[in-house]
Amino acid sequence: MLKFNIEEKLKLIVTNFAKSKGLEEDILFAVEIPPKNINADLSSNVAMLIAKKLKTNPRIIAQELIDIILTELLKEIKSADIAGAGFINLNFTDTFLQEELKKILDKKEDYAKQQNNQKEKLMVEFVSANPTGPLHIGHGRGAAIGDSLGRILKHLGYNVVKEYYLNDVGNQMNVLGESTKIRYRQLKGEDIPFLDDGYKGDYIKDIARELINEGKKTEEIDFKEEANTRILNGIKDDLNLFAVTFDNWFSESAIAVKKDNNNLTEVDKVCQFLKEKGFAYEQEGALWLNSTKYGDDKDRVLKRSDGRYTYLASDVAYHKNKYERQFTKVINLWGADHHGYVARINAAIQMLGQTQDALKVILYQLVSLVRNGVPVAMSTRSGEFITLKEVLDEVGTDACRFFFLLRAPDSQLEFDLELAKRQSSENPVFYVQYVNARCHSIFRDYKDEKDIAADFNLLNSKEERDLIKKLILFEDILIICKKTMSPHHLTTYLMETADIYHRFYEKCRVLDVEKDLTKARIELLKAVSIVITKGLDLLGVSAPNKM
Repeated sequence: MLKFNIEEKLKLIVTNFAKSKGLEEDILFAVEIPPKNINADLSSNVAMLIAKKLKTNPRIIAQELIDIILTELLKEIKSADIAGAGFINLNFTDTFLQEELKKILDKKEDYAKQQNNQKEKLMVEFVSANPTGPLHIGHGRGAAIGDSLGRILKHLGYNVVKEYYLNDVGNQMNVLGESTKIRYRQLKGEDIPFLDDGYKGDYIKDIARELINEGKKTEEIDFKEEANTRILNGIKDDLNLFAVTFDNWFSESAIAVKKDNNNLTEVDKVCQFLKEKGFAYEQEGALWLNSTKYGDDKDRVLKRSDGRYTYLASDVAYHKNKYERQFTKVINLWGADHHGYVARINAAIQMLGQTQDALKVILYQLVSLVRNGVPVAMSTRSGEFITLKEVLDEVGTDACRFFFLLRAPDSQLEFDLELAKRQSSENPVFYVQYVNARCHSIFRDYKDEKDIAADFNLLNSKEERDLIKKLILFEDILIICKKTMSPHHLTTYLMETADIYHRFYEKCRVLDVEKDLTKARIELLKAVSIVITKGLDLLGVSAPNKM
């Protein structure tokens, strides 16, 4: 860690300094990478915060802190100055940068990998689309965010399980089966009406056509089971094509259908528990969750007056099951249209004895498609959305995943199909991948001087120094992704790294210069390739050696 490591050391310095001034409370200061026009590696507002509490001149406090920092962080900081009203600007020593660069070269793909977080068992549950139709591009964005977040958390050493929750019971599955059966009979020549609330997509006709081609008789077919299996297989195929993997597939039937020796399902038992504890009550023949007690805007039905459980009842039982599997934190990725559902689930987990911190719900906005800036219709007259598979077939997995991860989950995302296919620097994924390809092109032309040790003191130009500073921020960026639960920081970081690399490439020749300098720059490019390749891998994107 670069920034966070120094930040921790600064916190100790600041705490001791504040106490020497009679301040006992924590000083919540920031350590930031300053804008490009500021000639510094790090900047902090700490002096102004302390000065405000002491009612004194922040520049005087800044100078006192600088004297301590330059003494105690002699290895890391070579110079410091005061800017503006009292900002402290810091510059790294060359030795510090070189040692961090060597860590990348030594650890290779394990760079920034942590081992000390295994005690935290995290579940990332995402996609979880009902097996009633193919995945659409909205599901694709959730899949990219969830899978990449899981990869990043694993790299940071957390014990992570990625799970898909299958809503494979209930009336929706009955409607799916009946929709398939009617299409089957219609294709066989029967003149019968379709269901008003049936699934009208062409994929239902495709399933019915497959069943006819297999030669099965109507009475031999379990239409619900056949439709469910074929749609689920299609979902799995699409996710595989999208480079998304799950550690576990959890079926709703395990908690809503399977019964114990007392003839009770997990849904039955959790509803009994909530009622016994006073968290649920009966009214007008229905069972209600007292979710207003924990901040929801109204109480919610768990069991209808006709005896049918709601989706909420199954979801509460499912979350109870998650915590029984010893997960210390559960991360759910839901579409933004589920925002009203967050409060009731938060209420439910507290009723189950968990803290609010044990659940993190990430709401992601849907995607709007454009082609050369012109909006693309998202659905057909039959109500079918553009599928994830259609977009993958057109632009490829790499571009699709990278574009889905360009923005924070709660930000609107405009996906330009033509831009995603463009083989130029305008296309952000191509721009980043080309860095690795360009590095490997140089490696192929380099005649390795194995008897020459790399002298990193030669890497002293602004372009070289900027590149090293950016590379060694990699672990900090992953930690930010974890703290915010958003991989988009990594996507942004890789594009910024590509910018700095291309500036380096324009100004600094690697081959056809003095051998010692070539060797040092080759090692720098190896570090670039390691970080770019690993960063893209954590996003689920390839890093080709040739383009």
